[in-house]
Amino acid sequence: MIVVDTSVWIDYFKGIENRQTKLLEVSLEEQEIFIGDVVLLEILQGIKDENQFRKTKRIFGGMSQAQMLSPDSAVEYANFYRTLRGKGITIRKSNDVIIAGYCIINDLPLLQRDRDFEPFQAHFGLELL
Repeated sequence: MIVVDTSVWIDYFKGIENRQTKLLEVSLEEQEIFIGDVVLLEILQGIKDENQFRKTKRIFGGMSQAQMLSPDSAVEYANFYRTLRGKGITIRKSNDVIIAGYCIINDLPLLQRDRDFEPFQAHFGLELL
């Protein structure tokens, strides 16, 4: 099972071919893809066309889904952020902290195209695909 970040889904839906979208395409056929509520929010909020919104919602409705943020996990994720800040590294979006933190805590690899995940790999062992 892998978690796929919004950055890859956006490229995939736009028809952009890169290493990540090719891996996503193979993964959709060969293994279970996990969609987190934060990723689902990011994707759906950016869709302007109502038909595309319904179609995308249906696609993700068939995938394993989970809540990525809870009061307990919020404290853990804040500590990841604070540790990085203490090292002079600022993560630009809180959603990236949530996604990375969820993957670290649940030992799930993350398919992504966002440099903000690299410090989580270097300092906390996040597996990036």
